[in-house]
Amino acid sequence: MDGIKYAVFTDKSIRLLGKNQYTSNVESGSTRTKIKHWVELFFGVKVIAMNSHRLSGKSRRMGPIMVHKMHYKRRIITLQPGYSIPPLRKKRT
Repeated sequence: MDGIKYAVFTDKSIRLLGKNQYTSNVESGSTRTKIKHWVELFFGVKVIAMNSHRLSGKSRRMGPIMVHKMHYKRRIITLQPGYSIPPLRKKRT
């Protein structure tokens, strides 16, 4: 999946799992319809709502110059009742 970078596991996102809502960071250029299509196609679920917000990149000082990391988007996807996304596991080596 090109648009979705990785799942986010924070206190709020873990709380939202009980409401059948899943949180992930996505590429900043991806649109709502693309993300909805990717999630429905890849996981075989039905998306009923999607909220998004843009998070600003962090600033770093490199000598006298301030450098900013890239901005990224975070999406909260709500699924229809009865559907769920299997837990994502880390790849072990």
